Amino acid sequence: MEEELCSALRPRRRGRAVPLIAGVDEVGRGAWAGPVVVCAAVTDLSPPPELPGRGGRTIGLTDSKLLTAAHRERFAEVLPGWLAGHGIGAASPEEIDELGMTEALRRAAVRALEALPVRPDLVILDGAHDYLGGRWPVRCEVRADQRSVTVAAASVLAKVHRDRLMAALEGEYPGYGFADAAGYPSPVHQKALEERGPTPHHRLSWSYLDDLPRWRHLKKHRDPSAGEGQLSLL
Repeated sequence: MEEELCSALRPRRRGRAVPLIAGVDEVGRGAWAGPVVVCAAVTDLSPPPELPGRGGRTIGLTDSKLLTAAHRERFAEVLPGWLAGHGIGAASPEEIDELGMTEALRRAAVRALEALPVRPDLVILDGAHDYLGGRWPVRCEVRADQRSVTVAAASVLAKVHRDRLMAALEGEYPGYGFADAAGYPSPVHQKALEERGPTPHHRLSWSYLDDLPRWRHLKKHRDPSAGEGQLSLL
């Protein structure tokens, strides 16, 4: 996809021979706990790295969900040396509760893009919705993580980064399955919530609390009459 876009775009200013394209992907949108994490990645269009597989086959860079955990970890080791630059941004559970997921995603993506060493000329967003809101020229592509090497790289780096963050919480909050399910719904996670309630890393505006009578009083609701970002406990 990057080669197609570079052929279609005119060379930009700042002394670059070709436009600089950033691939952006997120992880953690549907989790009950933990931040939403966004990675922005740029490449010089050199061939992406491959991993050795069984029987002499190679494993190519693709959507992180199509790779094993071991392959994601290995790609995360080699991708920074291949990419021209990458940045990671996150929005906390508190921001998600206060602002909603769309605004939290936008903030995390802006943080990731601003962490790049140079400003990209175009951003490829995985999905059909432009949650960046006009600060960068954006091209939205469904399943871009399977068609764009920069979005695939971003998906792997975001996933590995967030998985490591969540695994680090396992020692402090055992029993929630943070190391295995990274804060996403699971039977283990549900049981721990029923018995112990949410941790400080849980999203308290999420609907899972509706199914936990003992802890339902903790649920946060955004109050439309109070303005964006205001929370009330109902």
